[in-house]
Amino acid sequence: MTTLRNFQTEIDQIHHREVAKQRAQAVAERTKAEKDVKKTAGKGHARKESTEVVETVKNAGKEPIASHVAVGDAEATLSDIDERLQPLLLSRIPENLETARNLIASLLTRNRGEYIFRIGAQPPAAQLFAGEAVNDAGEWQGNPRTTQELDTIIEEAQAAVDELGGKTSILFESRADHPRAALLLRLPPPDVSLTPEVRCAVVGNVDSGKSTTLGVLTRGALDDGRGRARVSLFRHKHEIESGRTSSVGMEILGFGPTGKPILPPTAHSTDPETIRREKMGWEEISRQSSKIISFSDLAGHERYLKTTLYGLTSGSPSCVILIVGGNAGLIGMSKEHLAIALALSVPVVVCITKIDMTPPNILEKTVEQVSKILRSPGCRKTPVFVKSMETAVAVSQAFGKERLAPVFQLSNVTGQGLDFLRTFLNLLPASESDTEKFTSDQPLEYSITEVYSVPYVGTVIDGIINSGSIRAGDAVLFGPDSNGNFHATSVKSIERKRARVPSADAGQCVSLALKRVRRTDVRKGMVLVHKAETPPKAVRQFEGQVLILYHNTTLQRNYQAMLHCGAVRQTVRIISMDHPQGILRTGDRATVTFEFISHPEYIKEGMKLLFREGKTKGLGVVTRLL
Repeated sequence: MTTLRNFQTEIDQIHHREVAKQRAQAVAERTKAEKDVKKTAGKGHARKESTEVVETVKNAGKEPIASHVAVGDAEATLSDIDERLQPLLLSRIPENLETARNLIASLLTRNRGEYIFRIGAQPPAAQLFAGEAVNDAGEWQGNPRTTQELDTIIEEAQAAVDELGGKTSILFESRADHPRAALLLRLPPPDVSLTPEVRCAVVGNVDSGKSTTLGVLTRGALDDGRGRARVSLFRHKHEIESGRTSSVGMEILGFGPTGKPILPPTAHSTDPETIRREKMGWEEISRQSSKIISFSDLAGHERYLKTTLYGLTSGSPSCVILIVGGNAGLIGMSKEHLAIALALSVPVVVCITKIDMTPPNILEKTVEQVSKILRSPGCRKTPVFVKSMETAVAVSQAFGKERLAPVFQLSNVTGQGLDFLRTFLNLLPASESDTEKFTSDQPLEYSITEVYSVPYVGTVIDGIINSGSIRAGDAVLFGPDSNGNFHATSVKSIERKRARVPSADAGQCVSLALKRVRRTDVRKGMVLVHKAETPPKAVRQFEGQVLILYHNTTLQRNYQAMLHCGAVRQTVRIISMDHPQGILRTGDRATVTFEFISHPEYIKEGMKLLFREGKTKGLGVVTRLL
């Protein structure tokens, strides 16, 4: 029987192989097109040269700066750079300060306008994450500093960043036995289109406190213990009446150049109507932010599992925030949501809420249960209980690279633990910086996740740019329709977080207003590509490697289930399978041929898929289009 761990490793290999193949093919096609352009005479050649000049000017600020980082060692780690910076700033010699300023400029450019500068000897990460006392730890990394040296380095670093037009904030500082500090160096983005964004999906069992936690994080006002903080997040009347989310709610939290959250001026009001009405608009938050955290508030009730699954597969979240009620523990749909996040290989953050009203013995049981489940063979995660700002800073940088699961204990009534969570979110790397998922040098591919009809504007679509870039006025194709065809249109305008932008790049979530397109002609799961002679091909049948995670009896031919593959959500039918018995049970693996029931869809080889029907669940990857 194939284990989930082995199967996930295999489908990740298939995914990376197919993506690399598709990118190489796109590069080959682009190279061929460039050769054809070179063959054309004078005018076209001159136009190409002028384009190259523009690109050179655009990249002029990037290449020389990046070369500063590679002084002495092309693969210098960030800790080595910290060690190199400290003596330069400490010397206060003008030439050294100039070198340090150039190095800081290169770091900020390479890291999308922000960098965490660690000063002094740092405690071992293993002991810090285990929650042990770090003052007694043996192997500290880096050169120790005195408190005077610490002050000098902080002062000179602030002066260097101010000269570059940025801001410096002290994340944490310790002046005890081992003087050390961590600084956040940040440049404000030139405009909204370049603001880094981190996408987080918020999941958990019903009544675990998802909407309340988001309300407190994004509005700033603490809860009253009776759901006051969540009222402003609900979109429907029945949600306000029942107190339960039934749709995918979107909320944003902005952080300024100094690292402080951008909250409405009425953050400390106690009047529910004031909290509901006096909230900052997304455009205003976007204008003031140097980083934006986008939350997808997903439904916790079993009835809305289809909606929750769609939010997880189509939203490309950087992490999943699993909310666990301290009084109830990891029960019901929480386990289901955790299993889906693990199946999709999305990093998990756990927040244990309601610690102010939970008896200590019950809270201890919940903590033990969460630790046990995270360490189990199915999860293979190392829980890190974040109880200090130093741990929050350290785990935010190691979170994506290692199998860590940060655990925060929160109270939305007293505010305990919220500062640690805000700092952690503020320091997470931007979603668009994931070059494995998103590539700017490939042809445009935009997945449509929402469709609206806006008065006096027309049809507006919302989605994520998987590859390439798009500008207002571009001619594009959208589809496939019910017959598998693509139709031409153009982009009237682009908005990002409700603020108008001229263009958008891979990895960004943007809304597009389409010209002369009816609302009924567009649906979720469609894609947008640049206009070309040969439109993309939509498929009705495809093959996939699948593993049956659970089924209470047997799967046979003609079995139907709901398929989730990126933004695509449609019922499929099993046509054939290569299993010798012709049936599949829990734990079986096979190559299965699927057929879309309603209409063809645009999918690519290497895309991960989930299918479900009732309690039946399967995981897989697309291997061949038919």
